[in-house]
Amino acid sequence: MDTQKTISAVTTATAEDSPMSSKLKATPKYYWFVVTFLVLMSALGSFVNDMYTPALPAMCRFFGCDIPVAQMGLTMGMIGLAVGQLVLGPVSDRYGRKPVLIWSVSLFIAAAVASIFSPNIHVFNGCRLFQGIGASGGYFLARTIPADIYSGRPLAKLMALIGAINGFAPASAPVIGGVTADAFGWKGIFVVLALFALIILVVAPFVKESLSAGRRTTGPWWKSMSGYLVLLRNRPFMIHVCFKGLALGLLFAYISSSPFILQTHYGLSQTIYGVVIGCNSLFVMAGSLLALRFKPLKKAAVIGAWIMAGGVACQAVALYAIHDMWVFEACMAVILFGLGLIFTTSNSLAMNEGRHKAGEASAILGISGYIVGAVASPMVGLGNVMHSTAITYIVLSLLVLIFAHATRRLAPDLMQ
Repeated sequence: MDTQKTISAVTTATAEDSPMSSKLKATPKYYWFVVTFLVLMSALGSFVNDMYTPALPAMCRFFGCDIPVAQMGLTMGMIGLAVGQLVLGPVSDRYGRKPVLIWSVSLFIAAAVASIFSPNIHVFNGCRLFQGIGASGGYFLARTIPADIYSGRPLAKLMALIGAINGFAPASAPVIGGVTADAFGWKGIFVVLALFALIILVVAPFVKESLSAGRRTTGPWWKSMSGYLVLLRNRPFMIHVCFKGLALGLLFAYISSSPFILQTHYGLSQTIYGVVIGCNSLFVMAGSLLALRFKPLKKAAVIGAWIMAGGVACQAVALYAIHDMWVFEACMAVILFGLGLIFTTSNSLAMNEGRHKAGEASAILGISGYIVGAVASPMVGLGNVMHSTAITYIVLSLLVLIFAHATRRLAPDLMQ
């Protein structure tokens, strides 16, 4: 990647430069500082859920609660991430990116500390809601800040660089969480999360504002939310969003059920569980990278959906009748590879359709999976976790196939 060319392509088409764009022009090394900071911000969105899943069985024992009640913590975190992105987008357009970043990260730290001292699971789950809202600021702004500074090919290069580096976050989070839980208990995970967010908060004052005053919206911030209504009435866009959301919901169902299947049923330790989940995430990364080789791109959507559905069919049989951990893992590898193909495709098609309102389109696309995940996560804990997981996978995979077919009929050929 030619960094100097990218830096020289800082957007200048607006009425005035932002403090960040001026700093990038004057100090080329500042570019890598910004990249590192954006990676940390984006990783917080992955860590908020993925890091503590290895400790779910232990938390059930600590609080004396059933599996679905413990899994509500995941659901509340997803709801917070969804609602936060929906609201903070227009707020940051009105008041700037930096105040929203500082406020949201501060909220995350306070909620993480409060969760450590939760007297019962219900208070803990309430804290998880505010953790999700706090984490959504960094998660959303990591996509928004680059668009404030760059456009066209330089923007695509920066987003690809951030995505490639941050692809290790879902892989590393369960490993870090498992090791921490084994060494210090489940509360240690939230100490680590609070310290991670504190690093972002300490560094934030050295990050310049990316949205100049002349480019901010005027009037009440909620009036800018009308752009969401335009996109919600855009049928092709919403088909792509539902496609991505259902596929991501299946991934969240896996994240929610896997600690109880791999630890409680198959006897893995929290550390080994984290390593296994981290290795599994590599199949998602492989599918995501391979999708770019398909011409047209929509072909990857159909193939990925059928690969995922085939893996789900085998997994359902394994969960009901075979009960072998290695068979379970082999089926999950197939499912996750198919989901990786879907994620890249659906993101590209949705953003192409909603490019005229990119900020709002990014927010809707970002929250779609969390909405489905918030519903699917507690469903996998009802009754026998093996059976309820199989049923949830089957229902979601059938819906994904429906929207994959609709995507094939609607989507333009983005990559010929």
